[in-house]
Amino acid sequence: MPKDGGIGASSKRREDVRFLTGAGNYTDDMNMRGQAHVFFLRSDVAHGTLTNVDTSAAAEMPGVVQIFTGADFEEVGSIPCGWQVTDKHGEPMQEPRHPVLAHGKVRHVGEPIAAVVAETLEQARDAAEAISVDIDELPAVVDMKEAVQDGAPKVHDDLSSNLCYDWGFVEENKDAVNKAFDEAAHVTTLELVNNRLVANPMEPRVAIGDYSRAGDESTLYTTSQNPHVIRLLMGAFVLGIPEHKLRVVSPDVGGGFGTKIFHYQEEAFCTFAAKACNRPVKWTSSRTEAFMSDAHGRDHVTKIELALDADNNFTALRTDTYANMGAYLSTFAPSVPTWLHGTLMAGNYKTPLIYVNVKAVFTNTVPVDAYRGAGRPEASFQLERLVDKAAHELKVDPIALRRQNFITEFPYATPVAVEYDTGDYNATMDKLEEMADLPGFDARRKASEAKGKLRGFGVNCYIEACGIAPSNLVGQLGARAGLYESATVRVNATGGLVVMTGSHSHGQGHETSFAQVVADMIGIDEGMVEIVHGDTSKVPMGMGTYGSRSLAVGGSAMVRATEKIIAKAKKIAAHLMEASEADIELKDGAFSVAGTDKSVAWGDVTLAAYVPHNYPLEDVEPGLEETAFYDPSNFTYPSGAYACEVELDPDTGEVKIERFLAADDFGNVVNPMIVTGQVHGGLAQGIGQALLENCAYDSDGQLLSASYMDYAMPRASDLPFYEVDHSCQTPCTHNPLGVKGCGEAGAIGSPPAVVNAVLDAMRSGGKDVGHIDMPVTPARVWAAMNG
Repeated sequence: MPKDGGIGASSKRREDVRFLTGAGNYTDDMNMRGQAHVFFLRSDVAHGTLTNVDTSAAAEMPGVVQIFTGADFEEVGSIPCGWQVTDKHGEPMQEPRHPVLAHGKVRHVGEPIAAVVAETLEQARDAAEAISVDIDELPAVVDMKEAVQDGAPKVHDDLSSNLCYDWGFVEENKDAVNKAFDEAAHVTTLELVNNRLVANPMEPRVAIGDYSRAGDESTLYTTSQNPHVIRLLMGAFVLGIPEHKLRVVSPDVGGGFGTKIFHYQEEAFCTFAAKACNRPVKWTSSRTEAFMSDAHGRDHVTKIELALDADNNFTALRTDTYANMGAYLSTFAPSVPTWLHGTLMAGNYKTPLIYVNVKAVFTNTVPVDAYRGAGRPEASFQLERLVDKAAHELKVDPIALRRQNFITEFPYATPVAVEYDTGDYNATMDKLEEMADLPGFDARRKASEAKGKLRGFGVNCYIEACGIAPSNLVGQLGARAGLYESATVRVNATGGLVVMTGSHSHGQGHETSFAQVVADMIGIDEGMVEIVHGDTSKVPMGMGTYGSRSLAVGGSAMVRATEKIIAKAKKIAAHLMEASEADIELKDGAFSVAGTDKSVAWGDVTLAAYVPHNYPLEDVEPGLEETAFYDPSNFTYPSGAYACEVELDPDTGEVKIERFLAADDFGNVVNPMIVTGQVHGGLAQGIGQALLENCAYDSDGQLLSASYMDYAMPRASDLPFYEVDHSCQTPCTHNPLGVKGCGEAGAIGSPPAVVNAVLDAMRSGGKDVGHIDMPVTPARVWAAMNG
């Protein structure tokens, strides 16, 4: 049974009190004394030469403080990319300059050309409309395959082509993979699209720049998932501000889903403009601006093939993917279709030979980067659609084919260079089948048919790599930052603790679950632990939150720091009780001497740390504060099995999800309620991708889905009541908590389960179309059903 508190308890999220009562402190809630507002004039064409930007009339308008154009940033650095990929020939990727404001050319709709700083937002907007911009429009390229053809319009004139890199992995496997396909008893081939998505967190991006002439210090308040990384990238590579002169604060953040990991032009601009104008400068994105400026997600076109022997064992896998980079390289964009996608193509299966090719392509579209799952959903969708298709071609049960090819012995080294330390894929599938009530499916299908509907069942297995690590390895793979995490634990004289972490919280419940971990180690009430994050002036260097790394990496740093606290506190307790340090035990918030009735409370020891009257200072220095950095030795590998049941209306093509079941293995679970909530959120986003969401451009590079009028977000009525289980637990072997990531699983496992269910429903109606691309809209389903 879960305890009343500590690890394993479903403690209520303490941060929700302020959120639900309107007491949250979001960046847009913040207003600085003397603050001005900025409005960005953005390009309305996808590709063109800037021949003139005339700001003279705008500069005379009421309230205008200053107007900036690309010419003001000629001496400023480029927005940096945080990961360099080397192609299959050993050459580094092509990496174009990414200006703060467009200079010379515009390369996508929404690229900022000029910025007006004025007393009010309305005045800034009015002045922006008075700026005269002349653009000689050039042909745009949106289609990735067209972009790499000879004669295609070049997005960047200074690059040799629109091909960022041509990556092969593992290149040494290629010949053996091709030989296995030549000798295969059966080959299944599938061509598919992983549709482009817009993250759409509830809170749009906001940036406030502030500058103090007294100390020559800059402060940026921003909606970021990793303020330290923003400080590093913006300070060192864009604006040239020493880190000790630059503070980045990321207060309450209303969701990120990956799109708030990256360093954006608007952040650099507001920081730069605050110094130039000698006053705070604030920008808040509108929702339509977000569609045109936030990094998008996914956008892959893939051909994938599976070779099987006569006994239906998987013998080889090969894929060719075109990955859209957009017009510029966003912070971690190059790593997503390569090291976060290609290394996961083994999935849950013991396929002995795998080769992955990825061509990353520049187009005249908004940059593409990590979105919840980041490469893992793309890999899982390709693989699990392919396995399902193979099962139906071979006329075997899809679950049985998966079970036959599951990895069953751990640790397991895949042919794509990662090693799964633990897992039990049969256990999660057993649990899923128990939840799914497969014997009752025929009755449910007949009940649907009686209503004129078609019912389908789809299944999916996934594995995910979380907590990217270790730093020395990812550095060799092209990462330009470490991927460790830090924590400082400061104990107050009266026993309360302040834990300062580099792991940023923007909806995950860190203030609750992190407190549970530390309180459990000491044996005190969770309310005695305060979690501080999001301010580079308070927290040691940290790498932020993404990739389901918070507990596995950030939590492990806290464990290490707390262990140091406990070790020092034991020394003090030993002096207080005149005992050997080796005999001191800590349990339920009290230190005792083993085998005796001597004890001293936690609070008495912490007070003695700051009022050191009872122990020699040459043995133990005063104070009780420790810092630890934790760099994992491997990823964590959560996994699971998901199932979906849909009802399909053959007359309209409408798909309704009737049941969705998720059986996950997240290793040890700190807070089951929070984990369940994370899975629920991920499922909503995955189902949104499968059925509704699609970011669309026309051939001229015009964004056709720049608002909720044209971009279909899932609503409550589109989603079922989920059945979620995480009782199958194979603890991670290489972090002190035994935890694995959970935040992205739902978004990874749900899209293929939904599409597999829709195709099964169509087959039950006599229509086997092989595949249907996401989003599986009524129009697409109706067209497929009717030939």
